[in-house]
Amino acid sequence: MKRTKPPQDHTSNAAAPARIECEIIGYVRSPYKERFGTPRQPTVTSQVMEDRAMEGEIELVAGHNFEQALKDLAGFEYVWVVTWLHLNKGWNTLVAPPRGPKGVKRGLFATRAPHRPNPIGLSALRVVGVEGRVIKVRGLDLLDGTPVLDIKPYVPYTDAFGQARAGWLDEIGEAADAPDRFEP
Repeated sequence: MKRTKPPQDHTSNAAAPARIECEIIGYVRSPYKERFGTPRQPTVTSQVMEDRAMEGEIELVAGHNFEQALKDLAGFEYVWVVTWLHLNKGWNTLVAPPRGPKGVKRGLFATRAPHRPNPIGLSALRVVGVEGRVIKVRGLDLLDGTPVLDIKPYVPYTDAFGQARAGWLDEIGEAADAPDRFEP
């Protein structure tokens, strides 16, 4: 079906904001209290606490009727959870990722390093259940007390690009679930 509505311009006269403000909608309740032993990605569980994907909760704050906002979420297998990595201070333009050759630095925006200009985290977590204002999840890669900014359902037909290239990660040839480089 072709578009029948004439084009409109909603952007030309709108000023670009210099700053934004976010409201915390909840907090992560996680078994992870320290960075060491917390997965860097939900699917990489070698060398982490109990060497498996751990369960936790996303507890939404009271007084916003979030119980209704969670209606129908239990039918989704995964959710995207957008967080504020509140313990991370500072960032660098080049970082040494925990995969690939030791000492090789990559551009920050070509990595998933948590230290960023805006320390925003994005996690795909398995939904175990929803009760009231609480989402029970598995596969946490977040520390206990991490502020939650938003939750969106994972929708495979729009969120998965199975044949997508992964830049330098493809070049190093490591398995997707291979453990990170361990440096005591």
